[in-house]
This record gives sequence, structure tokens and C-alpha cells, in this order.
Amino acid sequence: MGFADLLDEVGGFGRFQWLHVILISMPGLLMASQNLLNNFTAGMPAHRCRLPANQTYNHNTTEVDERQLLRAFIPLDVTGTKLDKCRRYVEPQWHLLSNTTGAHQLPGATPGPNTTQPDTEDCLDGWAYERNEFLSTIVSEWDLVCSLRPLKQMSQTVYMGGVLTGAIVFGGLSDRFGRKSVLIWSYFQLALLGSCTALCWSYLSYCILRFLTGMAVSGVILNAVSLKVEWIPTSSRTLVGTLTSFFFTFGQMILAGVAHRLRDWRKLQVAVCAPYFLFFAYSWWYFESARWLVLNRRPEEALKILHRVARINGKPEMTEKITLEVLQSHMNKEMESSRTSYTAYDLLKTRGMRRISICLVAVWFSTSFAYYGLAMDLQKFGVSIYLMQVIFGAVDIPAKLFALGMLSYLGRRITQATCLFISALIIFANIFVPPDMQTVRTTLACLGKGFTSASFTCVYLFTGELYPTVIRQTGMGFVSTMARVGSMAAPAVLILDEVLPALPSVVYGGAAVVAGCFACFLPETLNVPLPDTIEDVEEKW
Repeated sequence: MGFADLLDEVGGFGRFQWLHVILISMPGLLMASQNLLNNFTAGMPAHRCRLPANQTYNHNTTEVDERQLLRAFIPLDVTGTKLDKCRRYVEPQWHLLSNTTGAHQLPGATPGPNTTQPDTEDCLDGWAYERNEFLSTIVSEWDLVCSLRPLKQMSQTVYMGGVLTGAIVFGGLSDRFGRKSVLIWSYFQLALLGSCTALCWSYLSYCILRFLTGMAVSGVILNAVSLKVEWIPTSSRTLVGTLTSFFFTFGQMILAGVAHRLRDWRKLQVAVCAPYFLFFAYSWWYFESARWLVLNRRPEEALKILHRVARINGKPEMTEKITLEVLQSHMNKEMESSRTSYTAYDLLKTRGMRRISICLVAVWFSTSFAYYGLAMDLQKFGVSIYLMQVIFGAVDIPAKLFALGMLSYLGRRITQATCLFISALIIFANIFVPPDMQTVRTTLACLGKGFTSASFTCVYLFTGELYPTVIRQTGMGFVSTMARVGSMAAPAVLILDEVLPALPSVVYGGAAVVAGCFACFLPETLNVPLPDTIEDVEEKW
């Protein structure tokens, strides 16, 4: 007898659970916006050097358009087909215009064989940006191009650093102070600091607020998962866990629509953060985890909440049957175990917990590593970034439905390993597709992203079922910390394509293969009641 039996007695997955799960999952519609926001707020507009302010245009330019005129001021890049983004001529090269006879010849016009290469210089007057794709981004606002280009990706790394820090901080705090209180605070922190980011006056202030926003995102994700799982009967966990992950999927498509409509990074920042004030306002209705209350020696509060749940689920008669003595008898073993305080060391102290933690670290790291490696560089596909975001979100739907079927019938372990191995196979396959077959490369990238997303769905559910209640949040924080390390490392690996274009794919795919092997050593949790103590874990697995 345990808490799972009490849940069945007060209605199983009834009206309360429906409301509870929907309300907690609603913020997930905008959670994707936080993690993928950098694709749009730090989008890289087409740009070139601004022309000298004191330049006199004394050449006859009546017969050439503006782009052709630029050839006199800006050299071609190394490909010889586009204007250089970071250099300009010291003196205008009018002969590049006068030596051509047709407009179609101008872009490729070059000095004659006896003409020396003209001197060039940096963009001393700044840059001019095209505004057809983005009206304003942090790149165009603070000129994060050319020598400052690494700062564009650094902003995402700083944000993921905040998510990592939040996983460590809020994971431990929620085991100590409860899931509800930390979740409410995280909503408020995200709403306030995320909205204030739109007021930033410098790149440094932007990074600081993005870091703090990332911390709040971790607090929301970790506590929302635990608060849902701990109120759901064993038989419903798979279906609920997978279906609620679709909030994140649809959120990716919502982000594309909002970003396309606004096209201004400050307005977009407010649009995806301000709604969390609403989530903060209604989150006071949430019920604290009765499991957590009992295990923290607050059984009276847990009993009151169970009675309220019974009434909401249409089982008022159970308020008479479930007494404090009944509650304590159901959870006597867990209450005895809870008298011991736990730390992150306990995740590695015993044999069973150590095996689970090491395997989950590998799975979380590799899943996040591959996911953000694919999802955070949408501009490389040569398609509208807004369309690519919709496609990347839509591909999650069939992938997650596939995972749902496998989770329900084949179990968590097989599903986790299969998603990782398939994503690795697709990433490796893309290495052998020629660069000019852009449609095929994009299709394979979308499929790879879909299976890494399905892997995320599985690992969130799997982790919540493997760790016991007394240390579940600490465990979630510990393993998801490695996911944040993976998400921080993923953009850096893209730099390796300068050494060998296929190298990033080899690294991403190799990591997924290793993680798939580790997943095979995790215990199966399909239709197994949630463990409440470390002793439960050691006895079962």
C-alpha cells in the first residue's frame, strides 16, 4: 500500500488532475520561446559596411542602381559573388563601374590584370543592415558582426548558463521548500526579468538579465514536471507526460508566428515574457504535492489537500474514509525514511542510485547537445527562418506520437535508446548528402530534430519515475544540469565546421550513440509505482 493507492481512492485521474495538468502545462506554450528566442532576437541580418559620411559622389551614377554603385565602395567576398560584409575600399573604385558595359556584368567586374588590388579598411563608419527579415535584433543594435560576431552566440551560452545554474539552485530549494512555492517564484522572476530585458541599454545588461531569466526557466520546468507527476496515477503517467509535451511543440510554432509579426527583438521579448504574469496570478490555485508534504512531516496539510481533491473528483465520501491514521499507515515506510536529510551525494552513494544517475547524465547531455545543435542555427538552411521554425516545431508531432506508442507498449528504456540511435543515424546520414542538395539536408535535419525532441519527452518522464520522491527534485536538477552543459557546448561545436564541414555532425551523432548505449542500462519503469525512498529504488532495481 502506498500513495498511489490513495490517488486511486480519491478518483484516480479525475477532474482535479485534468485541471491541474492543463494549468501547469499552459506556460509550456511559451517555454519554447525562451529556449529558442535567440534565433530571432539575435538573428543575423544581411549587412555591409556603411559608406563614408564625407564621400562626394562626383561620378556619373545616373545609369546604375544603388547595388551597382556599392561596387565602387565595397569589395567582393572570397566567393566573388557577394559584397564583403566586413571590409570597404579606402578610396572609391570608380573604374569598376566604368569598365562594365552591362548591368549584369557589374557584380563580377574586377580590375584588369595590370591593376593592383586596392587598399581596404574595416567598417569605420559602422554597418548598414537590411530590414526585410528583421526590423531590429541585438546584432543590428549593438553591431555584433565581423570581429564581434562570437558575441551573438555568447548571449545564448550565457542564457543556458543561467538555466544550468537554475537547475542546481531550484532543484535543491524545491525539495526543501516545496514544489508550489518555488514554481510560483519562478513564474514571477521570469515574467519580471524577462520583460525588463526589453529595456536593456547595453549588451552586458542584456546578458545579465538573460542569465537570470534562464535560472527562472529551470525553476519552471523542473517544478512543473514534478508537480504534475506526483499527482498522476501510475497508469496515466505515460499518456499525460507525452501529451503535455505537445504544449512545447506548439509553442515553437507560436514563436515563429509572433516573431514574424513583430520582427523587433524588444517587442518580441515582452510578448513571450509578459504572459507569465498571468501564470503567476493563477498559480496560487495549485495544490502542493501531497507526497512531498507527508515526507516533510506535514501530514495534516496533505490530508486537507487530499480531501479537497476527493471532492473535486466527485468522491466526497472518501473524506470520511481517508483519515490521518489511514494516510500515515499508507506512507509509514516513506515517513520513516524521510527523517533523514538528503543531498546530491545520495544520488551516487548507493549502487542502484549511482547506476541511474550516471546513465541519466549521459542521456540528458547528449539529447540536449544534439537538439540545440540542430535547433539553434536555423539561418544556415537557406529558407525563411520563420518557416524553418514552423517546420522544426511541426516535425515534433509525428515524432512524439511515435514515442507515445513506444512508451505505452514497449516501455521507457527501449523508447529512449531507439530515439537516440535513430537521431544519430539521421545525423550521420546527412554527412554524405552533397551541399547542393539543400532540400534533402533540411529534411534529414528536421527528422533528426524530431527524434531528439522525442528523446527529450521520454527522458523527462523517465527521470521523474526513476528518482524517489525524497530526492526527486535534487535528482532532476542534477541530471538536467548536464543537459544545460550540452546546450552550452552545442553552439561551440559548430565552429568545428571551419576545420572539417562534417565534424559537427560526427560529434553530435557520436554523442547520441554513446547515450543510447547508456540508456540500455536503465531499469524499466512502465506501469511501476513511483518510488518514494532510496530504499524503494534499491529494492526494485
